[in-house]
Order: sequence, then structure tokens, then C-alpha cells
Amino acid sequence: QVQFVESGGGLVQPGGSLRLSCAASGFTLDTYTITWFRQAPGKEREGVSCISSTDGSTYYADSVEGRFTISRDNTENTVYLEMSSLKPEDTAVYFCAARGGIYYGWCPTHDYDVDYWGKGTLVTVSA
Repeated sequence: QVQFVESGGGLVQPGGSLRLSCAASGFTLDTYTITWFRQAPGKEREGVSCISSTDGSTYYADSVEGRFTISRDNTENTVYLEMSSLKPEDTAVYFCAARGGIYYGWCPTHDYDVDYWGKGTLVTVSA
């Protein structure tokens, strides 16, 4: 059974940093793309960043480019999202999601392109 556990969320001041983790169980990550989505209150879910299953290709939304970094550690079966220079508008529940398959140079950025979801972790950026 494919399962994820997100962790690392919390309260941080503007300008601060957090590292989110997405730990997989029941499968190995090396044949899955991983996408981080976020959803703020009253807003649509947004694809923030993703990483391909093979060549490490990544995508970042314009809103986080240069501030967030996605990475994967297949030995730990975990994907990370390093977030820095956090802003109040980054406040949201962050979800990791997966799509199985071998992909080069591509990863999904829309929720309809992924198959499995974690339950999310809340990030609050506030003074």
C-alpha cells in the first residue's frame, strides 16, 4: 500500500526557513515522481515543486523559484522541500503526492496528474 508521511511543518517568522519531509512506505520512490502541493485557506491547491523519477529534473512555481529547493534521497525513501526566505503568503497546508512511472525531464504539476497523496503538514508564516 502506497503511503506518505509529511513532516516538518510549523510556525516560522517571515524570512525564516523550514524543511519539509515526505517519507514513503510500501513502495520505493525511485520509480515515482514526487510533487509538493500547497493549499491556503480559501484558495485553490497549487503545485509548488516537483522532481522526476529518474534524471532529477525539477520544477518550481514562479512564486517559490529561488527560495525553495526540492530533493530526493532514494536511500532514505524520502523527498525534501527546503524552504527559505518564507513569506506570510507561503502559509498553507503542504501535501506531497506521487505518480508512478519512468519519466525523463518531466514531473506532474497539476493535481489531476498524480495518483497518491499524503495527508499534509501545516506551514504558518507569521510574526
